[in-house]
Amino acid sequence: MQEMTNTQRIINIIGSGMTRAEIAAELGNYHDNDIAEALELMAAPSRKKLYSILGVRRMADIFTYVDDFSIYAGDMTVEQAVSVLECMDADDAIDALESVKDESLQNKLISLMDKDVSDDIQLIRSFSEDEAGSLMTNDFVSIPETYTVKQAMNSLVHQAGENDNINTIYVTNDGRYAGAIDLRKLIIAREYTPLGEIISSNYPSVNAKDKVSDIIEKLKDYAEDSIPVVDDKNKLIGVITADDVVEAVDDEMGEDYARLGGLTAEEDLNEKLGESMKKRLPWLVLLLGLGLCVSSVVGMFEGIVAKVAIVVCFQSLVLDMAGNAGTQSLAVTIRVLMDEDISGREKLGFVLKEMRVGLVSGLSLGVLTSLCVAIYLWLAKSTTLGYGFAVAGCVGTSLVVAMMVASLTGAVIPMFFHKIKVDPAVASGPLITTVNDLVAVVIYYSLAGIFLVGLNVV
Repeated sequence: MQEMTNTQRIINIIGSGMTRAEIAAELGNYHDNDIAEALELMAAPSRKKLYSILGVRRMADIFTYVDDFSIYAGDMTVEQAVSVLECMDADDAIDALESVKDESLQNKLISLMDKDVSDDIQLIRSFSEDEAGSLMTNDFVSIPETYTVKQAMNSLVHQAGENDNINTIYVTNDGRYAGAIDLRKLIIAREYTPLGEIISSNYPSVNAKDKVSDIIEKLKDYAEDSIPVVDDKNKLIGVITADDVVEAVDDEMGEDYARLGGLTAEEDLNEKLGESMKKRLPWLVLLLGLGLCVSSVVGMFEGIVAKVAIVVCFQSLVLDMAGNAGTQSLAVTIRVLMDEDISGREKLGFVLKEMRVGLVSGLSLGVLTSLCVAIYLWLAKSTTLGYGFAVAGCVGTSLVVAMMVASLTGAVIPMFFHKIKVDPAVASGPLITTVNDLVAVVIYYSLAGIFLVGLNVV
C-alpha cells in the first residue's frame, strides 16, 4: 500500500470533522511549503476555510511558497489581501504582486498598505531586474554602533519578532553601514562590552546598483546567510539572503542555458507567439544559411562518396562528437569569462589547454572508434581486414582532428564575441555547432579522399 503524502494528509485534516483549534494545532506540525502544495489541490471553499483557521501571519508565510499568488488573492477581499502582503517580506510581497496581472489592482493593493511597507516595496521595485537591489529584502536586524552588548541584545530581541534573519546583526553609524556581528559573538560577549570590540568591520557588502551577474560569484564565495546592500552613500538599505542567491544563480543558469540555444532570454510558458518568433527566427535564418553551406560542401565531395559509399555511414559519428567537444568547451569558456579579471596570458593558456583536452580526448576516442569500425566492417559487411582498417583509420583520424578543432573553436569564438562586447552566451552556441559541422565535414571527406581514394584502397 502506497504511503500517504504530507499533501494528502493536510487535505484530509482540513476536510475532517475536527474543530478549528484542532485543525490549527495539527497543521502546526507541517512545513509551510507542504501546506502551499496542498493549496494547489484544494477547491476555493476549502482554501477560504484554511485562511480563516490559520490567520493572516501564517498564511503570509505559506504564500511565499506558491507560484501564483493571484489565484488565491481571488479568494480574499482586497483588505484581506493587503493584510497578507503586509506580513510578507518586501521581496516576497513584490513576487506576489507581480503575479497579479491587473496593474490597477496592483497599485490599489500597494496604496492600501502601511506606508513603511509600501515604501520598502517601492524601493526594491525601483531597481531593474539585473541590479542587486532587486534581490534584497528588508528582513534583517540592524543596531547602532554606539550600543553596548546589553543594549544590542535588547534591540535584537525586539526586532526578532519582526525579522527572521537574525544570525548576522548589521551595525550602522548614522544609518551608514559599519560592519556586522555574528549572533554567537553577541551572545557570549559581556553585557557592557563596546560593540566595536566584536564588530567585523570588513564584512562584505554590495552596492544596490551592482549587476547581479557580477555579484553572484562574490556572494557564493563568502557563503554567508546574508549580505548587506548599501546605496551610493553607504547607507544600509537591505540584505540579500542565501535563498535570494540560490534563486539568482538558478535564474542566471536558466538564462545562459536558453542563450546557448540561440535565445535572448529564458522562455516563458505564457509568452506570445510573436515574441518567441522574434527571439528564435533570426538565429534560425542564420543557421539555415550556414546549414546550406555545410550541404554544399558535402556536395563537393560527391565523387568520393560515389567511390566509397560506406563513409556516409560514419559521417554523423564524426559530426556529433565534434559538436559535443565544442559544446563542452563553450560551456567551460562561458564560465571562465564570468571572471572579468582574467588576463590575456591566462586566456591564451586556457585556449591551449582546451586544444590539448580536445586532442587527448580525440586520440582516446579515435583509437576506440577505429577498432570498433574495423571489426564492424569485417564481421557485418564481410570486408577484408585491410579495407576495414583503412576506413576505420580515416574515421579515427577525422575524429581526432575534428575534436581538437572543435575544442579550439569552442574556446576562441566566445572569447572573440566577449572582446567585441557581444554576449558570448547569446552569439556562440548555435554558431559553434554549425561551424564545427562545417569543419568536421571538410576534414572527414578530405581524409577519405586521401586515404581511401588517393591511395587506391577502393
